[in-house]
Amino acid sequence: MAQDNAPPPEELLAKAGVLAEALPYMRQFNGRRFVIKYGGHAMGDTALASAFARDIVLLKQVGIEPVIVHGGGPQIGAMLERLKIKSEFIDGLRVTDEATVEIVEMVLSGSINKQIVSAINAAGGRAVGLSGKDGGLMSVRKLRRTRRETDSNIEKILDLGFVGEPSRVDPELLNTLTKSDIIPVIAPIGIGDDGATYNVNADTAAGAIASALEATRLLMLTDVTGVMDKDGELIADMGVDHARQLIADGTISGGMIPKVETCIDAVEKDVEASVIMDGRAAHSLLIEIFTEHGLGTAIWAA
Repeated sequence: MAQDNAPPPEELLAKAGVLAEALPYMRQFNGRRFVIKYGGHAMGDTALASAFARDIVLLKQVGIEPVIVHGGGPQIGAMLERLKIKSEFIDGLRVTDEATVEIVEMVLSGSINKQIVSAINAAGGRAVGLSGKDGGLMSVRKLRRTRRETDSNIEKILDLGFVGEPSRVDPELLNTLTKSDIIPVIAPIGIGDDGATYNVNADTAAGAIASALEATRLLMLTDVTGVMDKDGELIADMGVDHARQLIADGTISGGMIPKVETCIDAVEKDVEASVIMDGRAAHSLLIEIFTEHGLGTAIWAA
């Protein structure tokens, strides 16, 4: 029955067109795992965070199995500043001493993780918060970096403290949760062979988890549109060889390099495709997954 306040026919037709376009992708991705690295501005914006939670619930309801790995650099920085603990960065990585790693774990596994879980549950989903320490999910080794001294050409080993990189991801716990209709939300904190707690870069953690799950997609939500060419135009798709070439010639530079390298590593380890995309756009996940052209830059194995 028609209603007086019904939308105009053109609007209804547009909505029907969106649903018709999405249906083949819903069928294609039913039962597939998508690992989503959630971070950047989207986490700090209340409206975007709420939209993200609703989108995650929708993905679950149409048969996709989302696994979320989140960051929290700005929130960690704010808490350290509040506690008057100074932070030092080397090559974009936070030097993490014993006092700092306790704060990092408190912020990531505590307030941020529970905010995301609560938002998803409020939107009608069933989310559970984890860190890499739970159930032996993520074992890590101490991250070692070197820097070549410009005057002596000698390589110096940099000590980043309690900063780690994944050495092993055990997917058993995540397999159990996703099959039980639960959405895992993971803080990138891991435990080393020495029993110590380590802070892990969220992009790196998401890539390792996606590989262990043999995920269909690794979706990296960032504060940029994607990978740009030298003319500033978005590159919608590229293979691993092309991505490496763009790093070598300087087209991909700065903070985008480790993101692209994580994506390359994932697709070379059984992830079908990795996507670097703008998390600042409302419903960016739905646009990327359920439309023909997507939203960001997809990196494929070939």
